[in-house]
Amino acid sequence: MKPFRTWAAALTLALAGGLVAHLLGQRAFSRLVRRDVAALHARAAPAPATVVSDAMLRDLPAPVQRYLRYTGVVGQPLVRTVHLRQTGRMRLVPGQPWLQLTAVQHFSVQPPGFVWDGTLHLGPLPLARGRDRYRDGAGHMLVKVGSLLTVANARGPEMDQGALVRYLGEMIWFPTALLGENLRFEPVGDAAARVTLTDHGRRVSGVMDVDAEGRLTRFVAERYRTVDGRYELATFAAEVLAYGERAGLTLPVRAQGVWKLPAGDFAYIDVTVTDVAYDAAQP
Repeated sequence: MKPFRTWAAALTLALAGGLVAHLLGQRAFSRLVRRDVAALHARAAPAPATVVSDAMLRDLPAPVQRYLRYTGVVGQPLVRTVHLRQTGRMRLVPGQPWLQLTAVQHFSVQPPGFVWDGTLHLGPLPLARGRDRYRDGAGHMLVKVGSLLTVANARGPEMDQGALVRYLGEMIWFPTALLGENLRFEPVGDAAARVTLTDHGRRVSGVMDVDAEGRLTRFVAERYRTVDGRYELATFAAEVLAYGERAGLTLPVRAQGVWKLPAGDFAYIDVTVTDVAYDAAQP
């Protein structure tokens, strides 16, 4: 029995050590996220002390006007910071099973920036945690398995472009920001408009599809993606699947991210926004 007890004790110690290492890794990752969020809030400029009026929408293309009126921004104050929560699912490559996702995201409007903190779950177990960030014109993606093993730590001009496109597409969750002076619009027929965002000398563009009722149904842009350790420019689409009431507005509450690839569409993320707060105190 003594060898069995020895092995049992060693296994118990190993499991305990692994648990402690995991918890320490989670605490270190959380500290990193808190520092990023604090920096985001510290850089955020005050929003003008005004509310959105009909006159502020008149020079926009008709599809953009329809969308902003549908959301209910007229009469609402301009937003400075945003805090939202998401649930959903994600997969990294075509054919891979979906993994459950929970995430928290923070945005600043001026200057443009975000911090996204997401965790992938395999059943009840946290499998990997990622922090995506755009700040001062630069994107940075950090992903760790079990909060310990770094599997992605990506920076560079392609990440900068991809992160800024992501920010532009996700402005649908804080639509008063579409009235910013760093954006330009041009109509694309009666049902769409091209929007261009400029930040730190970089310009990114995308097309917003808006139906007759004013619901934005899709945002499409060219964006860099990672394939086998290298970057390639591909067509990205954020497709809106459902609307709901959040923070006093009618917003897209479920959306799917899709890469339009030669082999066919690859839906890689499907999220539901469960909560939105504007200009709340820093968590």
